[in-house]
Amino acid sequence: MNYKKIIYIGLAIIFMNFKSPIKKQKFNIKKDLLLVQFDCKTDVDDIHTIAAMATLITHKKYSKINYHAVTGTYGVQKGLYVHPNDLLQLSFGNNWTDAHKNFDNAIKKVKKTVLKTLKNNGDIWIAEAGQSDFSSALIKSIQHDLPNLNVNKHIHIVQHSNWNEKSTSKESLQFVKENSDYVKIPDGNDVGNGSPGFRDATYTSWQDKIINTKLTNIWQLAINIANKYNGKNGRYNNKAVAAGGLDFSDLSEVCCILGIKNIKDTSAFFNAYAH
Repeated sequence: MNYKKIIYIGLAIIFMNFKSPIKKQKFNIKKDLLLVQFDCKTDVDDIHTIAAMATLITHKKYSKINYHAVTGTYGVQKGLYVHPNDLLQLSFGNNWTDAHKNFDNAIKKVKKTVLKTLKNNGDIWIAEAGQSDFSSALIKSIQHDLPNLNVNKHIHIVQHSNWNEKSTSKESLQFVKENSDYVKIPDGNDVGNGSPGFRDATYTSWQDKIINTKLTNIWQLAINIANKYNGKNGRYNNKAVAAGGLDFSDLSEVCCILGIKNIKDTSAFFNAYAH
């Protein structure tokens, strides 16, 4: 066997074992469900992400997405919760679930929506804007009801944060990696790494872009809540928010799921989807 053949075989083995961050399947807007799960503990970036998500789904291009928001999907991290309920209600109406208030009831409620989608041949896409403990419990509950479901084919999880993974219980993280189509994308806090970077300490011109009165109210409430809790009582001090800027880095996962590739940073997001 010559050296060229050895090299080719070696490269083939590498590519066979490399899990690409690029999704093989695509979100089907006609039948799939998007779950956006916010831990809200203790960073306030989730608060800005809720407003950004509301901006995206009220845009005509994504207004027909079947989605559901969940708050309180935190893991093993210590610290105080950031209360987003008023913002969730304003942003999504009743289309959200509170896992912080009652974890078990939240699993039951979300599972009903998930099972309806799965039984209609749709897939589940989870934007993990936090840790994966809730997702782990949800998948286990789904498997109980649908023991023959191929979860690795029909349940997709997108995570962008190393810290979120480290703040998930080891058992839950291992479980979701083995029992879903789990994808880790580059961190949404940074620009130019393959994911859109939505953390900008200097961006303050959102008011010049948003003309929709409801969205203006949503963003103003999000900023007020974030400023109220940021760094308070031992909560994480988000420096971008403290400087008067924005941080909706978790929206990078939603962009990955929806195949949004034309925006790279905060300014580009508002240019494309503010209305």
